[in-house]
Amino acid sequence: MAFTLLGPCEYREEIRKSRFIALAAPVASAADAQAFIDSHSDLAASHNCWAWKVGNQYRFNDDGEPGGTAGRPILAAIEGQDCDQVVVLVIRWYGGIQLGTGGLARAYGGSAAKCLQAGERRELVVRQSFTCHLQFAELPLFKARLNEFDSLIESENYDATGARLQLAVAPAEHAALERLLGDISRGRESLQAP
Repeated sequence: MAFTLLGPCEYREEIRKSRFIALAAPVASAADAQAFIDSHSDLAASHNCWAWKVGNQYRFNDDGEPGGTAGRPILAAIEGQDCDQVVVLVIRWYGGIQLGTGGLARAYGGSAAKCLQAGERRELVVRQSFTCHLQFAELPLFKARLNEFDSLIESENYDATGARLQLAVAPAEHAALERLLGDISRGRESLQAP
């Protein structure tokens, strides 16, 4: 069972005079992860090491630390906490005492793990994609009721008569959402696989 964070979290630690700040946040895509890294990196710091995981995609970066001592341990912390759709950035200010490769790996991985443990988490729900077309008059009611079905609108494309919605639907809610869609559209519309 995978988890993600409810919101951003932070953890601070000092190890042998080096200061570490771990920042973590939920993300929906690689672009979101990179935007978080770009906006939260501290250029005055010695190193801004990071890792993110979104589904089967993942990336990590050691930012000048010896290979495998920062990014990979951060990614291991993400996977060790059963997290997905998460980015973790660990910022280090060098304190004058070298930590060695093992010490660096423990420091980066440990800071990342403690940051993820400190954050509020929620279980990730696997959703399936469906589309439907609703008329303008039907959209407000459908959108208002959608939250009851643990489903999300991924995109809306408007035309002359209404909007085509791309939905992410929890499998357990498919039948109930199908009924709602039929009721609102008076039987005209149903969920379609893309």
